[in-house]
Amino acid sequence: MTRLSDVVVAAEIEVGKHHKLSIGGIEVHIDTIATTCIAGAIVIGMGLWLAKTATSGVPSKIQLFWEAVVGWVQGEVNNAMGKTSPFVVPLAVTLFFFILLCNWVALIPAHEYLPPATADVNLTYSLALVVIIWVHINGIRKKGSKAYFSHFVQPYKALLPLNIVEEIVKPFTLALRLFGNIFSGGIMIALIGLMPIYIAPFPNAVWKLFDMGIGVIQAFIFALLTILYFGMASAGHGDHDHDGAEDHGHDAHDPREDAGKELAAAH
Repeated sequence: MTRLSDVVVAAEIEVGKHHKLSIGGIEVHIDTIATTCIAGAIVIGMGLWLAKTATSGVPSKIQLFWEAVVGWVQGEVNNAMGKTSPFVVPLAVTLFFFILLCNWVALIPAHEYLPPATADVNLTYSLALVVIIWVHINGIRKKGSKAYFSHFVQPYKALLPLNIVEEIVKPFTLALRLFGNIFSGGIMIALIGLMPIYIAPFPNAVWKLFDMGIGVIQAFIFALLTILYFGMASAGHGDHDHDGAEDHGHDAHDPREDAGKELAAAH
């Protein structure tokens, strides 16, 4: 037997419900655009303000914070993956803060009019496509088209179809992972809103805190995967071995020479 609450939940929670506007026959989600613009304006504003106030003398607190974050991430990336393109870490850190702000819009008590922009699959697909296309372009620029596309047939030519499918799937997994986790948070808030008025504030406050943590984790995962994709696409095969061989060529010496010198000194 279907309970009344189940009917209410089914009626209240709709997937993909947005405030829409048709412009030239193209349907746009004005609530997603509004929250995206808010998050984007904050990130751009912070960047412009930081660029204006940055100094080589006594830095401000925000400059110290930004330099510490970027420097730490750059150091970890260099230790784990070697040197990457200079724009990769700043791009990933910027994406992290932008996605975090998009996720945390849900904390504003106007969820119906300003939902999290990342709960709209159109935004997450757009972010994922920008990252993946940029990854391929950067890989081709660094390694050349022939060398870059040769990785599709490595380690065996028979794996070509699987490698192609893997590249096609990447933007979908990157986008849907972010969308699914943030959208589920919106569903939980809607469910909590159906509770009696005298108990709703308590689980809602707890879930809001939990939702903030999910927002941080998902923004971090997106930024981390961005770095990994750029690193894998631009990594040269045998670079480290070649550098190591050159270093050994300069530093190594024949131990027999030392033995010969000691023998001559003894005589």
